[in-house]
Order: sequence, then C-alpha cells, then structure tokens
Amino acid sequence: MATCGEVLVRLLERYGIDTIFGIPGVHTVELYRGLGNSSIRHVTPRHEQGAGFMADGYARVSGRPAACFIITGPGLTNIATALGQAYGDSVPMLVISSVNRTEELGLGEGRLHELPSQRDLMAGLTAFSHTLMRAEELPQVLARAYAVFGSARPRPVHIELPLDVITAGADDVPAKVLPRSGRPAPDPAAIAEAAELLGRAKRPLVVLGGGAQDAALEARKVVERLGAPAVTTINGKGILPPGHPLSLGSTLPQRPVLEELTAADVVLAVGTELGETDTLLFEGRPKLGGKLIRIDIDADELVHNALPELAILSDAGLALQALSRALEGAEPIAASGQRVQKLREQLEGLLTERQRLHRRFLTAVQEALPDVVVVGDSTQPVYSANLFYEPARPRSFFNASTGYGTLGYALPAALGAKLAEPDRPVVALIGDGGIQFTIGELAAAVELSLPVPILLWNNHGYGEIREYMAARGIPQIGVDIYTPDLLAIAQGYGCEAVRATSLAHLKDELRRSQERQRPTVIEIDVADARSW
Repeated sequence: MATCGEVLVRLLERYGIDTIFGIPGVHTVELYRGLGNSSIRHVTPRHEQGAGFMADGYARVSGRPAACFIITGPGLTNIATALGQAYGDSVPMLVISSVNRTEELGLGEGRLHELPSQRDLMAGLTAFSHTLMRAEELPQVLARAYAVFGSARPRPVHIELPLDVITAGADDVPAKVLPRSGRPAPDPAAIAEAAELLGRAKRPLVVLGGGAQDAALEARKVVERLGAPAVTTINGKGILPPGHPLSLGSTLPQRPVLEELTAADVVLAVGTELGETDTLLFEGRPKLGGKLIRIDIDADELVHNALPELAILSDAGLALQALSRALEGAEPIAASGQRVQKLREQLEGLLTERQRLHRRFLTAVQEALPDVVVVGDSTQPVYSANLFYEPARPRSFFNASTGYGTLGYALPAALGAKLAEPDRPVVALIGDGGIQFTIGELAAAVELSLPVPILLWNNHGYGEIREYMAARGIPQIGVDIYTPDLLAIAQGYGCEAVRATSLAHLKDELRRSQERQRPTVIEIDVADARSW
C-alpha cells in the first residue's frame, strides 16, 4: 500500500522538484519513506531558516521552485523569517510540513510541537496555506500551488499534512500532474492605448522591476524602440546589459533619477511595486509628474504606491512583446542617449569614497569570476552595490538588504543558488554580524562539497546601524558586538579560510576557490580594505 507521503514524493518528482531542503523529525519521517526510490536530492541544513533561505536562493537563480520538508511547530516558526523574505520579493517556494493528527487540531491539549493554528500562522507569509484533510485532495492542492508559481505572482505556498493523513492509504490517489495554466496575456485595447501614449511622449521613462527579469529581450526592444531612458529596480538588475546607452542602472533612489521620474511625461513601470526600497528609501512615495502606465501580473500591485493612468494586468513578457509589436515604426527619441550620459555623469559624482571602494572590490569579483552570481546580505558593500553593480544578465545579483531586509540570508541562499546552477560561480557577500545568524550552514556547505566563496566583510559589529545611530545623535548601544575569530571558526567547520590583503590577492583566492571541493571563507577587514 502506498501512503499519502509516498504519493506526495511521486507527485513532486513529476512536477519537476529535484531538491528538497529539510531536517527530519519524528513528525516528518513518514514524508521521507518515498524519497529513497526517487530522483530527488535531499539537503540537510542546520536550521529550518537555512532551509528556507536555500530554497529562496535556488529559486531566484533558476526561476524554479524547490521544496522544504518542515517539522510541526518549531520547524515552521524557524522557517517563518525565510518565508517573509521570499514573500516580500515574490520568490516561489513549496513548504510541506507536518501537523498534529486531524482529531487533535485546535484542541490545545499540549501535544508535541502543537500550535493553536499553523495554517493561520503561515497564511500571512504565503500565497496560501492549506491543511490537507484527505489524501484525495493532494493532486488538486499541488495543482493550485503550481498555478501560483507559473501563472500568478510567484510566492511561497504552505501545505500541511496531519500525521494520520501522511500515513493514510493512497493507492487510489493518482500521481498525476494536472494541466498547468498559462500566464495572463494583456488586453489588446490596453496595449494599443499604451503604445499611443508612449508614441506621443516627448520625455518617456521606463522602470523595470523584478517581475520583468524573465523578459529581458522584450524589455530591451521596447526601450530601444522608444529611445527612452530606463532604470531597473534591484531585483531587475541585468535586464539591460551593462553599459547599454539608455540604461541608468539601478539608481532609482538617487536624486537625479527621482527628478527624472517627476519630469517624465509618460512613465512605463513593469513588474515593480515602486516601493520605498526601490525609490525614496524611508522618504515617502515617488512623485510622478506625468502619466503612469503599469504592467503587472498582480492586480493589487497595479494600484500600490502610485495610481496609474493605464493599468495592464499581464505577464511582463507577453505585455512587452505585444507593446514592442505595437511600437514598430515608432521614431526613437534621439536626444535620450545624451540625457542618459549626463545623468550617468551626475550619478558618478554622487558616489561616496566608500561606495567607490565597494565598487573596486566588486569589480575585482567580476573580473576573477566572469558570469558570477552575487548573493548578498544586509551589509555595507551590498547597500552600495544596489546602486552601481551591473551584472551581465538577470538572476545574477540578489540580496536581503531590501524588501523584508533580514540578516543571515546570503550564506544559505548562495548554497541554494549553487545547487541550482552548479556550472556558474556563486559567491556569498555577508558581514561579520550577519554571518553569525546562519554560520552553522558552513557545515552544510562542507557536507555538500560546494566550491562557494564566502566574502566576509568584517567591520567588527553592526556597522551600518552604528553609523545610522551616530548620524541621528543616538547612543550606539548594541552595535559594537564581540566579533569572534571567524576564520578559525570556518576552519573548524572544514572550510578553507584566508584574509585578503589586496585586490590582487582577493582575485587570486577567488579563482583558487573554484578548484576546491569545499567552501572558502575570504575575510576582508575594513581597516585593510580602505587602502585598496
């Protein structure tokens, strides 16, 4: 007799899940019964938060969801932060958890791992949270999850299985993948109206968000047919190639670009919230002086932060493809290239000396590891890179410093990214404070023999918050934390560990890291780096 847990594994395999992140526990062992006969790889993190961050990094670099097997109660509360990060940045992830037996739910009898309602806890962190009450529901619920991943704004999904349902007989449950729905296409009349508005514009501007990262070719065609300056959000980095003559990079929070946003007579915003972490960080909502056209797969996002003149509910790629066709024959604005060049010169002048140091540092990373994927944490070089870093293609730079803004993300997320794309170099960029949140995942990296360099930016405490407090006249309490010998700890885990002494040394160590079958922790002490 096949159990519901075994049929679940078969279904996951048929949906294309090739990796599951999880820590087995007494409530989830029956989910593992079918894994031994499957092609699915199981990865054991050292904390459920690490499992969630690994699944997040896996999905961001590949565009495909991974799954997590999570224990009842503490497993879910542990993974909650990772779910919040994935929810905020529209990252697909399938979290499968156990829960107490059906007849015990909500009774508060002090059962092992019991919570009043796991489903309610997860509901605010996921596209939906579902309790599977019968094995027969399984194909339908998974089909619903994949409808979210493939046809809507991708976000995490939580499915919990009561202990008696996991072991229930499921011979009659078909291990069948239900047909997947396509992505929504735009209303042709709305595309025609958008083309007319943009065709008449004298000073258009295009804003490309993370929702357009899989539509780079279509986005570039629209930008070039309009001859319009274009700016990306942080999650949209790489949509336009480095140095494109119409690209302003991801400089949306900078004053000259915000002024351009206000001066534009038509703004086309694709797949972006236009939120505070993309525009005026902590300073309010963006000011638009002209007409706004928004394209988004999520109806709610079409009206958040800035009300549009024209709202187009659609997949970004399909809408941009249709818009590109509608703009055929349009006369591009010849002066835009000069305007972009002047803006780039202004933006260059705004970079601080520290940001220039960070740029030299990350340029060395790109030179040492072409086509690198940079996975960042909430640390000072990442905040700087959000403004200037230009990856060669989308899904090559992402971090936890915006949106939900957690710490400890970069290390496990980089491991997930490397598992998804083993042939690409992947680095984690994390601070000495952030790495202590998830440092145990070094053990998982060694266990997996992953050649991932961890760039450890050591400013001996919570440097960004320390400076934020000082600038506001607030006593710097709680930020000058004790920093242990992180290289010795890394060596104790079995990692290679070295302190970079120059940019040339850093590049050498990055290249060497790719020849090893284990992670390399490369510490960059801020006191040393200031002379680079």
